[in-house]
Amino acid sequence: MTIKSRLTLLTASTSALLSFTVFAADLPTNLEWQTNDSAPTFSSPKATFGGTYRTYALSFPQTFRSVGPDSNGAFRAWVLEANLPPLIKHPNTGEWLPGLAQSWAFGDDNKTVYFKLNPNATWSDGKPVTAKDYQFMLKLMRSTDIVAPWYNDFFTNEIADIITFDKHTVAIVSAKARNRDELIEYTNLMPRPEHFYGKPKLDENSDGIDDKFVRKYNFKPEPTTGAYYIDKIKKGKNITLKHVGEDWWGYENKYNQNRFNVEKINIKVIRDADIALKHFEKGNLDSFGLARPDLWHEKSEGKNYQNGYIQKAWVYNQAAVGAGGLWLNTAKPMLNDINVRKGVMYATDFDMMIEKVLRGDYSRKPNGMGFGHIGYDNTEIKAPKFDAKKAIEYFEKAGFTNIGSDGIRLNDKGERLSFAVTYSQQTFTPRVAVLKERAKLAGLDFELNLIDGSSMFKYVLEKKHDISFHNMGTGDIPAYWEYFHSDNANKPQTNHFTNFTSPELDSLIDSFKNEFDIEKKRALSRDIQQVIADANVIVPGYMVPYARAGYWRWMKLPENMATKQTGYLFHGWGFSQTFSTFWIDDAMKKETKAAMKSGKTFESVTIIDETYKL
Repeated sequence: MTIKSRLTLLTASTSALLSFTVFAADLPTNLEWQTNDSAPTFSSPKATFGGTYRTYALSFPQTFRSVGPDSNGAFRAWVLEANLPPLIKHPNTGEWLPGLAQSWAFGDDNKTVYFKLNPNATWSDGKPVTAKDYQFMLKLMRSTDIVAPWYNDFFTNEIADIITFDKHTVAIVSAKARNRDELIEYTNLMPRPEHFYGKPKLDENSDGIDDKFVRKYNFKPEPTTGAYYIDKIKKGKNITLKHVGEDWWGYENKYNQNRFNVEKINIKVIRDADIALKHFEKGNLDSFGLARPDLWHEKSEGKNYQNGYIQKAWVYNQAAVGAGGLWLNTAKPMLNDINVRKGVMYATDFDMMIEKVLRGDYSRKPNGMGFGHIGYDNTEIKAPKFDAKKAIEYFEKAGFTNIGSDGIRLNDKGERLSFAVTYSQQTFTPRVAVLKERAKLAGLDFELNLIDGSSMFKYVLEKKHDISFHNMGTGDIPAYWEYFHSDNANKPQTNHFTNFTSPELDSLIDSFKNEFDIEKKRALSRDIQQVIADANVIVPGYMVPYARAGYWRWMKLPENMATKQTGYLFHGWGFSQTFSTFWIDDAMKKETKAAMKSGKTFESVTIIDETYKL
């Protein structure tokens, strides 16, 4: 799309949007409205309401905004997932269920989805959710004042319009025709509370959004449409989420019943996972993720486990896995040479890391762009095995033919073949250390660069890294524009971590975004992944096909304790990967504490559920 056409689209749709604020459009009469009240529920009727769930975060968020600078950190999941989109996807069957909307319908143009919002829906501050909040959302996301290029692009070039028919009926219009599954993915958008942002002072050039949006709302949490909202904040120390109450409007939806059961969620900042484990075993936290092999196999075997006070569970899932491993920043010297990158690819021994440090519990990603996107993944791509000899051949092609006294290769300029590997947790140090030791065999030096928590991701977003060791989340359809289109390269606050671009890749990504036919779109996805693999800019890392946790025996889960999409058994990083089906048994909590005082013990419990093991 040319710059002129983008501006035309923005002007036309903004004018239409403003007109609908005053004059409601006529709703088409031939719509076939649908809902879904027949899908199986995945919560437990035994669940009870109440109590405070105590968990932790490794760092305090740099902002409570979900858009704009520094918003793309770990806490963002809590912020976004505290809201309901119009539709939610069933975690086992994959079918669409009512969420903020009671029913929905498709237009005959393959671009428009109509939503009837639940008329009882309210924001957590008690204000009603209306179509005006959708209009405001479009205005907000198109504003340059939010300093969020990805959102500006998406809501300008992917979303053509939002049309209001009455207080609770809206249509979201895609800028291009899409098949129905993808159309819902693109139009299933959450509103933003117009009343919360108020009416800023405007000048003649204003777009209607506060010019100081980023600073003004940095630590001012929005109201939510979900069951929880951010209630209390102790900067740098603690965040408390509070339930709206048992009369939350969402409970009239059967798929929300017996979920979101705790009254409060207390998130304590504990900057070291091993220290957090000690807090858990003292009873100061209610659960603790044991995905790390050393935690499961070694560090969760004390008397509280043996006496049955703390239980353990390991459940497998079939969730799609996002892109990640080692991201090579091609804007940095030496990494702009493909021979160096190929050498790094062969000199990186993730398989040894998985075997020695991760006990073989994790699996190797076959593809740097992720796994589990059915039809979209290029299954011909395989992660390369460690091969020091091949790595050396590529390093020598790049001019690193000399060897220093420390065994690290040098070029004729005397430059060492050395890159800083940036990572975010002390617990990752043994993993990166294995990569460092193995890389030495090929004359490559990996310098360990630990930057704690959210500061690490800010560092990477600002493109200061040589190599970044991290993984990203994903949806059912893989994303490419944000990671590899030249529109985002060499720009801060974008997810273009490698800064690698090519005209061929841009063309494929543009075609992928615009393709209607699902099979052609999948073929384009496979072609894109091949180009990325050939560029050698992501060393495929590992994936974790399960959720594991330790939890005090008063923490309860449904009989079928996990779904295909369960990433965490209890709240770890937001709500969506837990589906909020757990609850606290207050009577059992009192019983357990009394037993610990008296010396009474219970049967030791370790559950391994392979229902969704691939």
